Amino acid sequence: MSQVPFDSRSLSAQSAQETRRSARMLGGMREAALGGGGKAAATVPRQIIQDSWRRALDLGVDPDNGSHNAMLTADEIEQRRRLTPLVAVMPALRDGLVSVADEARHIMVVTDPEGRVLWRDGSVAVRKSADRLGFAEGASWAEDTVGTNAIGTALVAGRPVQVHQAEHFVRELHQWTCAAAPLHDPRDGRLLGAVDVSGPAATVHPAMLSLVTAVTKVAEGELRSRHWAAVDRLRSVAAPLLARMSGRAAVVDPNGWTAAVTGMPAVERVTLPAAPGAGPTWVPSLGLCTLEPLPGGWLVRVRDEAEDRTPAGRVVLDVSRPRTWSITVSGGAGGWSQELSPRHAELLFVLALHRAGRSAAELAGDLFGDPTRTVTVRAEMSRLRRTLSGVLDHRPYRFADGVEVELLRPAHPADLLPHSAAPAVRGARSA
Repeated sequence: MSQVPFDSRSLSAQSAQETRRSARMLGGMREAALGGGGKAAATVPRQIIQDSWRRALDLGVDPDNGSHNAMLTADEIEQRRRLTPLVAVMPALRDGLVSVADEARHIMVVTDPEGRVLWRDGSVAVRKSADRLGFAEGASWAEDTVGTNAIGTALVAGRPVQVHQAEHFVRELHQWTCAAAPLHDPRDGRLLGAVDVSGPAATVHPAMLSLVTAVTKVAEGELRSRHWAAVDRLRSVAAPLLARMSGRAAVVDPNGWTAAVTGMPAVERVTLPAAPGAGPTWVPSLGLCTLEPLPGGWLVRVRDEAEDRTPAGRVVLDVSRPRTWSITVSGGAGGWSQELSPRHAELLFVLALHRAGRSAAELAGDLFGDPTRTVTVRAEMSRLRRTLSGVLDHRPYRFADGVEVELLRPAHPADLLPHSAAPAVRGARSA
């Protein structure tokens, strides 16, 4: 991709003075928030920083030096690199960010979903400074280790974040500014890690967060292209196979994306069990099926005797974790689990609170504060009901009668779905 012009020498004396003034203001806010300022600060930090500071306090992170940071061994780093899909897009990330980071006297860092640094590149001088902070390959940069920082906070909040100087929870990071964006697998929405550019606050460029976010989107687009190319290859295997079959069947990739179907309407994706294996299994949108392994995917045969799908008996909605949420369904035909997107986690949380059901207008108010946004709600609920066949009902939208629902929340109410700005979720956090 084309490079963005960047000249760190263009920083004027006025901008350096502004950097120092900003550092003093942020430092005052931090000391007041952490109880060391003696009086309330005249201004308060951004909400995302306030929330992260509170999490760090709750986690017992040392505000001066951070918590113990056990490094991964070289073998452990290499193993994680081999297993992550991020290895395929490292050339795109380097092309987009390393030269800019180097010229700006910054470094580019790529982590896994736990905040472990897997790759680091950029300015040699800044890498040496980062080594003194423990900001090296194999280190944990999650909030439970170093408190508020762009990597850890972006992983929790699920969105791009820039953290300036004393917005960092740990005091020894106050000379740094960092910008990070989470990177997701377009096949299933799974969080793969974070992409970050960090360095001395004096050389930060105001467009750095936008650049990091844009390059991350380019990398996600490359993963998406690779995914559809793999589906096309699987389709060439599936077509002659399904042509010889009777009954209902589909060929899907390991994430359930459909390459071909026979005997039934085409569907974009089939929800497979979390750990699919050969043999009989319950598929939410199809009922009882038989899975058979194929090169690059699965053959899903729909069992004729399961035309009348067995209803679910129990649902466990787990929103207790900060970055991943899931639903587990069990019934007479077996059980299955599925990770949820942020929007679907919000919707199901609201429905778990309101067992009598919610209209489309009520859900629109719950999620957006705007009862007129019913089109968006109906589209999302349609997707959910295709996946959760036998679990969700409509008119009004609700969990089906007879389904036992267990809701698992975080220990601290304020940690509920930290990415969410939905009025219903904000209300539940403060309850």
